[in-house]
Amino acid sequence: MPYFPPNENQDFRVCKVLADIFCAILIGTFSVAFFGWLGGLVAFVIVEASLLALDWLIPTKDDAAGVVR
Repeated sequence: MPYFPPNENQDFRVCKVLADIFCAILIGTFSVAFFGWLGGLVAFVIVEASLLALDWLIPTKDDAAGVVR
């Protein structure tokens, strides 16, 4: 799934990036609060890597049927 589809305007893209930064800060804060500094850092990296992997693996409407990335 492309992060910035061609049909989005600049304002929507800026808001999307700001929302992602806010969510990353929130996830980082909760992971450190629940697991401590070292465990929180590891948990944050695992969660963010999983979210990025899902964004990359989900097909878009422009992908051909049965495409494997």
